[in-house]
Amino acid sequence: MFPLPRLTGAFTRATAAVAAVVLAVVLGWAAPASAQVPPGIPSTATAQSQLNSLTVRAKGPQTGYDRSLFPHWNVVQSPCTARQYVLRRDGRDVVTNSSCQPTSGRWYSAFDNVWVHDDPSRISVDHLVALSEAWKTGAASWSTARRTQFANDVNNTQLWLATPSSNSSKGDKDPSQWMPPNRSVHCAYVKSWVNVKYVYGLTVTSTEKSSIQSTINTAC
Repeated sequence: MFPLPRLTGAFTRATAAVAAVVLAVVLGWAAPASAQVPPGIPSTATAQSQLNSLTVRAKGPQTGYDRSLFPHWNVVQSPCTARQYVLRRDGRDVVTNSSCQPTSGRWYSAFDNVWVHDDPSRISVDHLVALSEAWKTGAASWSTARRTQFANDVNNTQLWLATPSSNSSKGDKDPSQWMPPNRSVHCAYVKSWVNVKYVYGLTVTSTEKSSIQSTINTAC
């Protein structure tokens, strides 16, 4: 019997890297390298252009709003719901069961610079532009299908991981009313906000636009 060749450290690392890529292909997904903020955040120049094109208008009333008018956490990639998809997409070392429910992993809340370990019930998936905020800035006239798309959009920058406390603190406030306590994420936060409002044709108030512009000027 021939002796097995001795694996060098470089060969071992290369083999591990290839294995990781193969695993990602087999599973059909892989977390972004940073796994800290959603993928697809636009460049500063793109965000600026999007901000310039947004319609400035006072917010409408919340009359008639109900969260159930935005069917959410629907299945977006069978068997994964939008929430499960984001937990898997933006987490680290995430293990899921046959129903796509994470059973262990690590998740980063960029809002407050907090890591959550192992227990997915301790991390929220936040609608960056809150459903009630969307209602007051254009979504009140949408069809149910459009609201469903908005509430389960895993392809834009609408869904962020957040601790329940930061999610609650943010509520339905716009960037002129609330910004993440973690200042290092301010640029990504406002660019994501602008991107969502641009993609869905939502309006901004003059105060909101001014606050976003100030953050782009100073943090990006």
